[in-house]
Amino acid sequence: MKITDIKTTLVFANWRNWTFIQVFTDQGIVGLGEATLRSREHAVVGAIEDMARYLIGQDPRTLQAHVQTLYKDFHHRGGSILMTAISGIEIALWDILGQFLNAPIHQLLGGAIREEVWTYANGWFEGVTDEDRLAQRAQEAVSQGFTALKWNPFSGANGWMPPAQLGKAIHQIALIREAVGPDVELILEAHGLFTPAMALRVAHEVQPYQPFWLEEPVPPEDKQAMAYVRQHSPIPIASGERLYSKYEFADLIEQRAVDILQPDVQHAGGIFELITIAAMGETRYMGFAPHNSSSPLGTAASLHVDACVPNFTIQELPVGDVPWRGEILEPNIEQIVNGDLPIPNQPGLGVRLNEAVAKKYPYRDPDLSALDAAVTPESQQLGMKLRKKAHNSC
Repeated sequence: MKITDIKTTLVFANWRNWTFIQVFTDQGIVGLGEATLRSREHAVVGAIEDMARYLIGQDPRTLQAHVQTLYKDFHHRGGSILMTAISGIEIALWDILGQFLNAPIHQLLGGAIREEVWTYANGWFEGVTDEDRLAQRAQEAVSQGFTALKWNPFSGANGWMPPAQLGKAIHQIALIREAVGPDVELILEAHGLFTPAMALRVAHEVQPYQPFWLEEPVPPEDKQAMAYVRQHSPIPIASGERLYSKYEFADLIEQRAVDILQPDVQHAGGIFELITIAAMGETRYMGFAPHNSSSPLGTAASLHVDACVPNFTIQELPVGDVPWRGEILEPNIEQIVNGDLPIPNQPGLGVRLNEAVAKKYPYRDPDLSALDAAVTPESQQLGMKLRKKAHNSC
């Protein structure tokens, strides 16, 4: 079997463009992968096209050899764009191998140890600023079957939070806790916005509301700062979505800087790299909760890993981004039951790209699209200025 072509498809989905990869073979098997990186989609596509010059003509079934070659020749150390490209290609090669062997990917990884995985909703709050409406949205997410919710109540923080701003965040957390009750897990996203001292103050302030974890309380590149926070925090700490490859996770793990690891299958190196990272974390009694903010393909790839990982904790599931989310892949694998997602059991990833739906939503600049959503004359004027500036710089 030989790779004959590699095709990328950009699909606009609200605040980012999903970047799908199709790897074609001379036996008619097509592997599907995803390499979504917001506002860097053209750079990722360019990297994939460069890598295609090596991959075309190769046997896709020797995927580890190809990943090692791409890593050493194109990436070597660090970098979100190249690692995202490698990750997406690796996922597609696994899909080919699974289809060729007529087996789901999780079976090739050693077999599933669970039939469904616990999930949490992220994005249920989109477009809402009113606190009462936010609490209502949380209740609606729970009524849809979710038993865990994530959001960022600390938006606007810049290292420190003034008392009034912190008080508003705590009030919001209290409202959500009251709205959903004690049996729903609350996950607090911080996006690396705090200094270590502020992160610890926040952790102590939110402790009475029993959050499942505080995510990325300090910038993720400073493993020592993360470890300091984790060692002194009264609540669990999670991080990993902005780390790339097992090498960057090694420091995080060895310094015991988190309680929960959050690698992203589209950025950390792909399916096998996530298996490796999970195993490294298991030796230090760390939970494993893959980050996932892209299309249902990212969900599918993550689920195959989740099925096999002993220290799996919970899986992130994006919701509320586009109303046609469940149509972009066939079948729709994001249908939760009692807070859980079933593991796909079809060969390979178990999903196919619905190209008819993809064609309806071609690439759009996510930054300018955000400006289009505004209705004020001032913001419309700003959008026109940005467009003119972008045009003049081409």
